[in-house]
Amino acid sequence: MSVQRVTRVAVVCDFREENWHSMNLVADMLVEGLRAGHAGSFEATRVCPPMRRRFTRDGASAGARFNADRLLNRFVWYPRHLRRERARFDLFHVVDHSYAHLVRHLPPGRAVVTCHDLDTFRCVLEPEAEPRPAPFRAMTRRVLEGFRKAARVACDSHATRDELLAHKLLPPARVVVIPNGVHPSFARKPFGDAVGEAERLLGRVCDDSVELLHVGSTAGRKRVDVLLETFACVRAEFPSARLVRVGGPLTREQGALAEALGVSGAIVTLPHLSAETLAAVYRRAALLLLPSEREGFGLPLVEALSCATPAVASDLPVLREVGGDAAVAYCRVADSRAFAGTVVRLLRERESDPRAWARRCEAGARRAAQFTWREYVERVVALYREVLDSRE
Repeated sequence: MSVQRVTRVAVVCDFREENWHSMNLVADMLVEGLRAGHAGSFEATRVCPPMRRRFTRDGASAGARFNADRLLNRFVWYPRHLRRERARFDLFHVVDHSYAHLVRHLPPGRAVVTCHDLDTFRCVLEPEAEPRPAPFRAMTRRVLEGFRKAARVACDSHATRDELLAHKLLPPARVVVIPNGVHPSFARKPFGDAVGEAERLLGRVCDDSVELLHVGSTAGRKRVDVLLETFACVRAEFPSARLVRVGGPLTREQGALAEALGVSGAIVTLPHLSAETLAAVYRRAALLLLPSEREGFGLPLVEALSCATPAVASDLPVLREVGGDAAVAYCRVADSRAFAGTVVRLLRERESDPRAWARRCEAGARRAAQFTWREYVERVVALYREVLDSRE
Protein backbone atom coordinates (compact mmCIF):
# COMPACT_ATOMS: atom_id res chain seq x y z
CA MET A 1 0.00 0.00 0.00
CA SER A 2 1.55 3.29 -1.11
CA VAL A 3 1.80 6.18 1.29
CA GLN A 4 0.79 9.59 -0.03
CA ARG A 5 3.70 11.98 0.03
CA VAL A 6 3.13 15.27 1.80
CA THR A 7 4.15 18.31 -0.26
CA ARG A 8 6.21 20.77 1.74
CA VAL A 9 5.03 24.30 0.96
CA ALA A 10 6.97 27.42 1.87
CA VAL A 11 4.62 30.38 2.29
CA VAL A 12 7.04 33.22 1.55
CA CYS A 13 5.91 36.27 3.52
CA ASP A 14 6.60 39.98 3.74
CA PHE A 15 8.81 41.29 6.51
CA ARG A 16 6.54 41.93 9.47
CA GLU A 17 8.43 45.15 10.11
CA GLU A 18 7.04 46.63 6.89
CA ASN A 19 3.51 46.56 8.34
CA TRP A 20 1.74 45.47 5.16
CA HIS A 21 -1.27 44.20 7.10
CA SER A 22 -3.26 42.96 4.09
CA MET A 23 -0.27 40.90 2.90
CA ASN A 24 0.15 39.46 6.40
CA LEU A 25 -3.55 38.59 6.44
CA VAL A 26 -3.28 36.63 3.19
CA ALA A 27 -0.29 34.69 4.52
CA ASP A 28 -1.97 33.99 7.86
CA MET A 29 -5.20 32.77 6.29
CA LEU A 30 -3.34 30.60 3.78
CA VAL A 31 -1.15 28.91 6.38
CA GLU A 32 -4.06 28.45 8.76
CA GLY A 33 -6.30 27.02 6.03
CA LEU A 34 -3.67 24.60 4.72
CA ARG A 35 -2.96 23.31 8.21
CA ALA A 36 -6.63 22.99 9.13
CA GLY A 37 -7.97 21.42 5.95
CA HIS A 38 -5.07 19.88 4.01
CA ALA A 39 -2.46 18.76 6.50
CA GLY A 40 -2.50 15.27 5.02
CA SER A 41 -1.37 16.56 1.63
CA PHE A 42 0.46 19.84 2.29
CA GLU A 43 2.78 20.85 5.09
CA ALA A 44 2.70 24.64 5.22
CA THR A 45 5.58 26.59 6.74
CA ARG A 46 5.77 30.35 7.07
CA VAL A 47 9.10 31.58 5.69
CA CYS A 48 10.33 35.05 6.59
CA PRO A 49 13.62 36.02 8.21
CA PRO A 50 13.72 38.76 10.83
CA MET A 51 14.68 42.12 9.39
CA ARG A 52 18.34 42.97 9.90
CA ARG A 53 18.81 46.56 10.97
CA ARG A 54 21.79 48.40 9.55
CA PHE A 55 20.51 51.99 9.44
CA THR A 56 17.62 52.01 11.94
CA ARG A 57 16.76 50.71 15.37
CA ASP A 58 14.03 48.21 16.22
CA GLY A 59 10.60 49.84 15.99
CA ALA A 60 11.40 52.30 13.21
CA SER A 61 9.12 51.77 10.22
CA ALA A 62 9.37 54.92 8.10
CA GLY A 63 11.83 57.37 6.63
CA ALA A 64 14.82 57.21 4.32
CA ARG A 65 16.94 55.13 6.70
CA PHE A 66 14.19 52.55 7.09
CA ASN A 67 13.78 52.38 3.32
CA ALA A 68 17.50 51.68 3.04
CA ASP A 69 17.07 48.81 5.48
CA ARG A 70 14.08 47.56 3.49
CA LEU A 71 16.02 47.46 0.24
CA LEU A 72 19.03 45.76 1.78
CA ASN A 73 16.84 43.13 3.42
CA ARG A 74 14.60 42.54 0.42
CA PHE A 75 17.33 42.27 -2.19
CA VAL A 76 20.31 40.90 -0.24
CA TRP A 77 19.44 39.18 3.04
CA TYR A 78 16.10 37.62 2.07
CA PRO A 79 17.50 35.94 -1.09
CA ARG A 80 20.43 34.56 0.92
CA HIS A 81 18.05 33.21 3.56
CA LEU A 82 15.81 31.63 0.93
CA ARG A 83 18.71 29.96 -0.87
CA ARG A 84 19.74 28.31 2.41
CA GLU A 85 16.16 27.13 3.07
CA ARG A 86 14.97 26.07 -0.38
CA ALA A 87 16.09 22.43 -0.12
CA ARG A 88 13.54 21.96 2.69
CA PHE A 89 10.56 22.60 0.39
CA ASP A 90 8.88 21.21 -2.69
CA LEU A 91 6.78 24.25 -3.55
CA PHE A 92 7.00 27.98 -2.82
CA HIS A 93 4.19 30.53 -2.63
CA VAL A 94 5.24 34.20 -2.66
CA VAL A 95 2.17 35.92 -1.25
CA ASP A 96 3.12 39.45 -2.33
CA HIS A 97 4.07 40.17 -5.95
CA SER A 98 6.40 42.98 -4.84
CA TYR A 99 8.64 40.22 -3.45
CA ALA A 100 8.63 38.35 -6.77
CA HIS A 101 12.36 38.94 -7.30
CA LEU A 102 12.77 36.04 -4.85
CA VAL A 103 11.53 33.65 -7.56
CA ARG A 104 14.88 34.14 -9.26
CA HIS A 105 16.50 32.32 -6.33
CA LEU A 106 14.12 29.34 -6.32
CA PRO A 107 14.14 26.09 -8.33
CA PRO A 108 12.47 26.53 -11.74
CA GLY A 109 8.81 25.59 -12.00
CA ARG A 110 8.17 25.51 -8.25
CA ALA A 111 6.99 29.03 -7.45
CA VAL A 112 3.48 30.48 -7.25
CA VAL A 113 3.07 34.25 -6.87
CA THR A 114 -0.04 36.08 -5.73
CA CYS A 115 -0.56 39.31 -7.67
CA HIS A 116 -2.68 41.89 -5.86
CA ASP A 117 -2.29 44.72 -8.39
CA LEU A 118 0.22 46.06 -10.92
CA ASP A 119 1.20 49.20 -9.01
CA THR A 120 4.63 47.77 -8.21
CA PHE A 121 5.41 47.58 -11.93
CA ARG A 122 3.73 50.78 -13.09
CA CYS A 123 6.94 52.82 -13.43
CA VAL A 124 8.15 50.24 -15.99
CA LEU A 125 4.84 49.45 -17.68
CA GLU A 126 3.64 53.07 -17.86
CA PRO A 127 6.74 55.24 -17.33
CA GLU A 128 5.06 58.39 -18.63
CA ALA A 129 2.28 58.04 -16.02
CA GLU A 130 4.62 57.25 -13.14
CA PRO A 131 8.15 58.58 -13.75
CA ARG A 132 10.80 57.22 -11.38
CA PRO A 133 14.59 57.53 -11.12
CA ALA A 134 16.69 55.05 -13.08
CA PRO A 135 17.81 53.03 -9.98
CA PHE A 136 14.18 52.57 -8.94
CA ARG A 137 13.22 51.38 -12.43
CA ALA A 138 16.14 48.93 -12.41
CA MET A 139 14.97 47.53 -9.10
CA THR A 140 11.43 47.21 -10.44
CA ARG A 141 12.65 45.38 -13.55
CA ARG A 142 14.39 42.91 -11.26
CA VAL A 143 11.13 42.25 -9.42
CA LEU A 144 9.25 41.95 -12.70
CA GLU A 145 11.83 39.50 -14.04
CA GLY A 146 11.22 37.22 -11.08
CA PHE A 147 7.45 37.66 -11.42
CA ARG A 148 7.54 36.46 -15.02
CA LYS A 149 9.49 33.34 -14.00
CA ALA A 150 6.68 32.12 -11.70
CA ALA A 151 5.14 28.78 -12.62
CA ARG A 152 1.69 30.28 -11.91
CA VAL A 153 0.36 33.67 -10.87
CA ALA A 154 -2.86 33.96 -8.88
CA CYS A 155 -4.62 37.32 -9.20
CA ASP A 156 -7.06 38.63 -6.60
CA SER A 157 -9.51 39.75 -9.27
CA HIS A 158 -10.41 39.40 -12.93
CA ALA A 159 -9.66 43.10 -13.33
CA THR A 160 -6.06 42.57 -12.23
CA ARG A 161 -5.74 39.49 -14.45
CA ASP A 162 -7.07 41.42 -17.44
CA GLU A 163 -4.56 44.22 -16.87
CA LEU A 164 -1.71 41.74 -16.46
CA LEU A 165 -2.62 40.02 -19.72
CA ALA A 166 -3.10 43.34 -21.52
CA HIS A 167 0.54 44.13 -20.74
CA LYS A 168 1.48 40.62 -21.96
CA LEU A 169 3.45 39.87 -18.80
CA LEU A 170 2.54 36.18 -18.83
CA PRO A 171 0.64 33.77 -21.09
CA PRO A 172 -3.01 33.28 -20.08
CA ALA A 173 -2.46 29.61 -19.17
CA ARG A 174 -0.19 30.61 -16.29
CA VAL A 175 -2.59 33.12 -14.73
CA VAL A 176 -5.64 32.33 -12.61
CA VAL A 177 -8.06 34.35 -10.48
CA ILE A 178 -8.44 33.49 -6.80
CA PRO A 179 -10.35 36.19 -4.87
CA ASN A 180 -9.50 36.98 -1.27
CA GLY A 181 -11.76 35.96 1.57
CA VAL A 182 -13.22 37.83 4.52
CA HIS A 183 -11.89 37.26 8.03
CA PRO A 184 -14.54 35.62 10.28
CA SER A 185 -14.40 38.61 12.62
CA PHE A 186 -16.09 40.77 9.99
CA ALA A 187 -19.68 39.83 10.68
CA ARG A 188 -22.90 41.52 11.73
CA LYS A 189 -22.54 40.40 15.35
CA PRO A 190 -19.59 41.47 17.50
CA PHE A 191 -16.93 39.22 19.03
CA GLY A 192 -15.74 39.54 22.63
CA ASP A 193 -14.87 43.02 23.86
CA ALA A 194 -14.54 44.58 20.41
CA VAL A 195 -17.48 46.94 20.90
CA GLY A 196 -16.01 48.21 24.15
CA GLU A 197 -12.64 48.80 22.50
CA ALA A 198 -14.28 50.72 19.65
CA GLU A 199 -16.15 52.85 22.19
CA ARG A 200 -12.90 53.53 24.02
CA LEU A 201 -11.38 54.79 20.79
CA LEU A 202 -14.38 56.66 19.40
CA GLY A 203 -16.86 57.17 22.23
CA ARG A 204 -20.40 55.89 22.49
CA VAL A 205 -22.67 55.82 19.46
CA CYS A 206 -25.50 58.34 19.66
CA ASP A 207 -28.82 57.88 17.88
CA ASP A 208 -28.21 60.91 15.66
CA SER A 209 -24.49 60.30 15.08
CA VAL A 210 -23.08 60.05 11.57
CA GLU A 211 -19.70 58.40 11.20
CA LEU A 212 -18.16 58.04 7.77
CA LEU A 213 -15.31 55.56 7.55
CA HIS A 214 -12.21 55.28 5.39
CA VAL A 215 -9.85 52.31 5.78
CA GLY A 216 -6.56 52.41 3.93
CA SER A 217 -3.22 54.10 3.52
CA THR A 218 -2.58 57.70 2.51
CA ALA A 219 -0.89 56.69 -0.76
CA GLY A 220 -1.72 58.90 -3.72
CA ARG A 221 -3.88 56.29 -5.45
CA LYS A 222 -6.22 56.25 -2.43
CA ARG A 223 -7.28 59.82 -3.30
CA VAL A 224 -7.53 61.09 0.24
CA ASP A 225 -7.91 64.56 -1.28
CA VAL A 226 -11.25 63.46 -2.76
CA LEU A 227 -12.18 61.91 0.58
CA LEU A 228 -11.58 65.21 2.41
CA GLU A 229 -13.40 67.31 -0.18
CA THR A 230 -16.34 64.91 -0.04
CA PHE A 231 -16.44 65.04 3.73
CA ALA A 232 -16.37 68.85 3.75
CA CYS A 233 -19.45 68.94 1.49
CA VAL A 234 -21.27 66.34 3.58
CA ARG A 235 -20.60 68.37 6.73
CA ALA A 236 -22.55 71.24 5.21
CA GLU A 237 -25.63 68.99 5.30
CA PHE A 238 -24.77 66.99 8.42
CA PRO A 239 -22.79 69.33 10.71
CA SER A 240 -22.29 66.69 13.40
CA ALA A 241 -20.79 64.14 10.99
CA ARG A 242 -17.24 63.00 11.56
CA LEU A 243 -14.75 61.09 9.47
CA VAL A 244 -12.99 58.09 10.97
CA ARG A 245 -9.77 57.09 9.23
CA VAL A 246 -8.08 53.77 9.95
CA GLY A 247 -4.59 53.48 8.53
CA GLY A 248 -2.32 56.08 10.05
CA PRO A 249 -2.08 59.88 10.08
CA LEU A 250 -2.62 62.16 7.13
CA THR A 251 0.41 63.40 5.23
CA ARG A 252 1.46 67.02 5.70
CA GLU A 253 -0.26 68.02 2.46
CA GLN A 254 -3.44 66.15 3.34
CA GLY A 255 -3.47 67.71 6.80
CA ALA A 256 -3.13 71.16 5.25
CA LEU A 257 -6.05 70.43 2.94
CA ALA A 258 -8.19 69.29 5.88
CA GLU A 259 -7.35 72.56 7.66
CA ALA A 260 -8.18 74.62 4.58
CA LEU A 261 -11.53 72.83 4.22
CA GLY A 262 -12.31 73.41 7.88
CA VAL A 263 -12.78 69.72 8.73
CA SER A 264 -9.59 68.79 10.58
CA GLY A 265 -11.37 68.92 13.94
CA ALA A 266 -13.99 66.43 12.75
CA ILE A 267 -11.51 63.74 11.69
CA VAL A 268 -10.52 60.90 13.99
CA THR A 269 -7.41 58.97 12.96
CA LEU A 270 -6.86 55.45 14.22
CA PRO A 271 -3.83 53.18 13.77
CA HIS A 272 -3.97 49.62 12.52
CA LEU A 273 -6.59 47.72 14.54
CA SER A 274 -7.17 44.07 15.30
CA ALA A 275 -9.72 42.41 13.02
CA GLU A 276 -12.25 42.27 15.86
CA THR A 277 -11.94 45.96 16.72
CA LEU A 278 -11.92 47.04 13.08
CA ALA A 279 -15.11 45.05 12.55
CA ALA A 280 -16.74 46.94 15.44
CA VAL A 281 -15.68 50.22 13.82
CA TYR A 282 -17.21 49.09 10.51
CA ARG A 283 -20.48 48.14 12.21
CA ARG A 284 -20.96 51.53 13.84
CA ALA A 285 -20.19 53.50 10.65
CA ALA A 286 -23.02 54.79 8.50
CA LEU A 287 -21.02 54.35 5.31
CA LEU A 288 -17.61 53.28 4.09
CA LEU A 289 -16.03 55.69 1.62
CA LEU A 290 -13.56 54.32 -0.93
CA PRO A 291 -12.54 57.05 -3.43
CA SER A 292 -9.42 55.27 -4.75
CA GLU A 293 -8.35 55.74 -8.34
CA ARG A 294 -6.76 52.27 -8.43
CA GLU A 295 -7.32 49.10 -6.41
CA GLY A 296 -6.29 45.47 -6.77
CA PHE A 297 -9.21 44.01 -4.84
CA GLY A 298 -10.69 46.44 -2.32
CA LEU A 299 -10.56 44.42 0.89
CA PRO A 300 -12.14 47.19 3.03
CA LEU A 301 -15.14 47.15 0.70
CA VAL A 302 -15.96 43.48 1.23
CA GLU A 303 -15.14 43.73 4.95
CA ALA A 304 -17.61 46.60 5.36
CA LEU A 305 -20.32 44.76 3.44
CA SER A 306 -19.76 41.69 5.59
CA CYS A 307 -20.45 43.88 8.63
CA ALA A 308 -23.67 45.10 6.92
CA THR A 309 -22.24 48.58 6.29
CA PRO A 310 -23.02 49.99 2.82
CA ALA A 311 -20.37 51.83 0.83
CA VAL A 312 -19.77 54.61 -1.66
CA ALA A 313 -16.87 53.74 -3.93
CA SER A 314 -15.09 54.84 -7.08
CA ASP A 315 -16.51 53.34 -10.24
CA LEU A 316 -13.65 50.94 -10.92
CA PRO A 317 -14.13 47.56 -12.61
CA VAL A 318 -12.45 45.77 -9.71
CA LEU A 319 -14.70 47.39 -7.11
CA ARG A 320 -17.82 46.52 -9.09
CA GLU A 321 -16.48 42.99 -9.39
CA VAL A 322 -16.12 42.72 -5.62
CA GLY A 323 -18.98 44.88 -4.38
CA GLY A 324 -21.76 44.17 -6.85
CA ASP A 325 -24.60 46.67 -7.09
CA ALA A 326 -26.94 45.97 -4.21
CA ALA A 327 -25.16 47.72 -1.34
CA VAL A 328 -22.56 49.89 -3.08
CA ALA A 329 -23.08 53.21 -4.83
CA TYR A 330 -20.41 54.03 -7.42
CA CYS A 331 -19.15 57.47 -8.39
CA ARG A 332 -16.86 58.71 -11.11
CA VAL A 333 -13.23 58.65 -10.04
CA ALA A 334 -12.04 61.92 -8.44
CA ASP A 335 -15.50 63.51 -8.62
CA SER A 336 -15.90 64.76 -5.05
CA ARG A 337 -19.20 66.49 -5.86
CA ALA A 338 -20.70 63.21 -7.06
CA PHE A 339 -19.35 61.44 -3.98
CA ALA A 340 -20.79 64.07 -1.65
CA GLY A 341 -24.20 64.06 -3.35
CA THR A 342 -24.36 60.27 -3.18
CA VAL A 343 -23.34 60.18 0.47
CA VAL A 344 -25.96 62.79 1.40
CA ARG A 345 -28.65 60.90 -0.51
CA LEU A 346 -27.83 57.65 1.28
CA LEU A 347 -27.70 59.31 4.68
CA ARG A 348 -31.15 60.77 3.99
CA GLU A 349 -32.39 57.27 3.10
CA ARG A 350 -30.93 55.99 6.36
CA GLU A 351 -32.96 58.61 8.24
CA SER A 352 -36.24 58.47 6.33
CA ASP A 353 -36.61 54.88 5.13
CA PRO A 354 -35.25 52.36 7.67
CA ARG A 355 -36.70 49.43 5.74
CA ALA A 356 -34.91 50.34 2.52
CA TRP A 357 -31.72 50.89 4.50
CA ALA A 358 -32.07 47.50 6.19
CA ARG A 359 -32.52 45.83 2.79
CA ARG A 360 -29.39 47.59 1.54
CA CYS A 361 -27.38 46.39 4.55
CA GLU A 362 -28.68 42.85 4.17
CA ALA A 363 -27.79 42.79 0.48
CA GLY A 364 -24.24 43.79 1.36
CA ALA A 365 -23.88 40.98 3.87
CA ARG A 366 -25.16 38.46 1.30
CA ARG A 367 -22.69 39.73 -1.28
CA ALA A 368 -19.76 39.49 1.11
CA ALA A 369 -20.69 35.94 2.07
CA GLN A 370 -19.46 34.86 -1.38
CA PHE A 371 -15.87 35.61 -0.35
CA THR A 372 -14.44 33.11 2.13
CA TRP A 373 -10.90 32.13 3.03
CA ARG A 374 -11.95 28.50 2.99
CA GLU A 375 -12.83 28.80 -0.72
CA TYR A 376 -9.60 30.75 -1.27
CA VAL A 377 -7.52 27.92 0.21
CA GLU A 378 -9.40 25.27 -1.78
CA ARG A 379 -8.63 27.07 -5.02
CA VAL A 380 -5.00 27.61 -4.02
CA VAL A 381 -4.68 23.88 -3.32
CA ALA A 382 -6.08 23.13 -6.79
CA LEU A 383 -3.45 25.48 -8.22
CA TYR A 384 -0.69 23.75 -6.26
CA ARG A 385 -1.77 20.38 -7.66
CA GLU A 386 -1.74 21.82 -11.16
CA VAL A 387 1.84 23.05 -10.70
CA LEU A 388 2.93 19.73 -9.24
CA ASP A 389 1.26 17.75 -12.03
CA SER A 390 2.94 19.91 -14.70
CA ARG A 391 6.35 18.98 -13.27
CA GLU A 392 5.82 15.23 -13.44
